[in-house]
Amino acid sequence: MTESHSHPTISSMTDTITRIDKLEQQVNELLDICQRLGDDNQDLRSQLQALNYERSGLIEQKEKVRVQVESMITRLRSMEKA
Repeated sequence: MTESHSHPTISSMTDTITRIDKLEQQVNELLDICQRLGDDNQDLRSQLQALNYERSGLIEQKEKVRVQVESMITRLRSMEKA
């Protein structure tokens, strides 16, 4: 009786190594994708922060202009009455 069936063959070991190599490559690709997504996420957060800051400035500027326009309207009305 021979026990050649109880030991893995070279072919099955090669297949296993090939599958492990492919899995390792896929894991590395996923890590690269995660890194890129993390970088993109950070960039988007920075852009959002800059846009929110710009928006606040524009709202403040708009309010100043509104006050100036209301003041001019009030002066014009008072000039009409005079």
